[in-house]
Amino acid sequence: MQTKIKTILAIFILFVSVSSCDNYLDLRPQDGIIRDEFWKTKEDIQAAVIGIYSSMLNSPPGVNDLTLTQYLFMHGELRGGMVAEGPNVTDDQRDIMNTNVLSSNGLTDWAAFYRTINYCNTVIDLAPAVRAEDPTLTQTQLNHFLSEALAIRAYLYFTLARTYRDVPLKLKATLSDKDNFQIPTSTQSEVFDQVIKDLKLAEEYAVEDYGDVPSNKGRITVYAINAMLADVYLWKEDYENALVETNKVINSGKYSLIEPSNSWFNTLYARGNSSESIFEFQYTTGNLGPFYGIFLQRPQFIAGSIVLEQVFGIDFVNPEKADIRGVRASLVAGTNEIYKFTGLNNSERKALQDSDTHWFVYRYADVMLMQAEALARLGGINQNPEQGQAALDIISEIRLKREAIELTEMTVFPDNTSGILDYILAERAREFAFEGKRWYDLLRMARANNYERIDLLIDNAIATAPPVQQQTILAKLRDYNSHYLPINANELFSNKALVQNPFYK
Repeated sequence: MQTKIKTILAIFILFVSVSSCDNYLDLRPQDGIIRDEFWKTKEDIQAAVIGIYSSMLNSPPGVNDLTLTQYLFMHGELRGGMVAEGPNVTDDQRDIMNTNVLSSNGLTDWAAFYRTINYCNTVIDLAPAVRAEDPTLTQTQLNHFLSEALAIRAYLYFTLARTYRDVPLKLKATLSDKDNFQIPTSTQSEVFDQVIKDLKLAEEYAVEDYGDVPSNKGRITVYAINAMLADVYLWKEDYENALVETNKVINSGKYSLIEPSNSWFNTLYARGNSSESIFEFQYTTGNLGPFYGIFLQRPQFIAGSIVLEQVFGIDFVNPEKADIRGVRASLVAGTNEIYKFTGLNNSERKALQDSDTHWFVYRYADVMLMQAEALARLGGINQNPEQGQAALDIISEIRLKREAIELTEMTVFPDNTSGILDYILAERAREFAFEGKRWYDLLRMARANNYERIDLLIDNAIATAPPVQQQTILAKLRDYNSHYLPINANELFSNKALVQNPFYK
């Protein structure tokens, strides 16, 4: 099985390199797409689908770009208050951390996202015709392939809309130089609606079990789709449907929290693909992740100075009591090195040649806490403290399995919706430190009910921004448009149909 996957991957890496491009959405093929030579058999479709996953891990040969994983980390963490400058931080990275973003900032480039979106579009558009070429391709097999492409496209558009708000929504593959590249933005709401539409169709077509663990954790399954849907519904403030989707994952019985032990870190992070894993980007020793360089060799980022004491807590009376997610899990005490992606266990780091730790897109604890968030919101709407208590019970279950210390426990009553949400937000900080979720968690909760909790962003800035910049940053954050990145200047030059976020005009 592994040999077959490696062969397919090698084929599509060639496909990626042939079809890579550098126009404004990174969608134009070189000399046209290789339709006549490639789209003939179900193996061609499988190679193309596996190549979609490859493109999320790597930039195509000859393309001088960061990996998609690096963008996911930076977009989700640099504004979240838990990451600080490392000795090798770049000016562009520092500017995002300090809410000093210009459209010339290179990290606002969305090419890596649209490159993979076009690979998804190509599969969605061209794969169905292969049934006429290959009689061994069944409709069920075709649907499974389409499910993966639809779900990944949806996830990427969901991420773009959370990051930039309004973005171009291109749902057809770029197959000719004659294609229209002057595409205006769609609103965030329109993008979210399309994401839900894609995910619901993907759910109908989805695989439940591929028959092996790496595929079940590293490829799109129906449960990965359910987790994505729950996430989108929370952003849409559709808490009933968010609850429905989280229940599908939880009631499947396929996932469970790992018991605390000396092997907890190695099982969950260093090895990956654990009982908690729903969807992970699968780095291997033959295809290493970017983390060793950016966190250890030439560190661009370290944990913020407040993280250990204020997020995980320190029990000075009983120092042997510690949240297992803190020291030598998320970070190293004293140096604030981000450890989650480079550690082998609680005392040893991986060697460079073994730095294959995965990127964690959705874990079981994420679904549990999304369910707690939906329950807390519904409890407030319905004036039902039982739903609030159910949310608190979920938090307690996770804290018990993570050996969270008493210092970080919050006393919250079931009818205190705001207090429960604060507790969930604090628990998500502990659970998903440096996993590309912090800024999105803050923004999602802050913007609900017409920015009822803008204080979450303000308080985060006060706690983490340099004192001399606090007033400037606070003034920016009060403008809701500043919560999203600008469209890159090069994109505006190439695509005249785009309109810049008004905050950056």
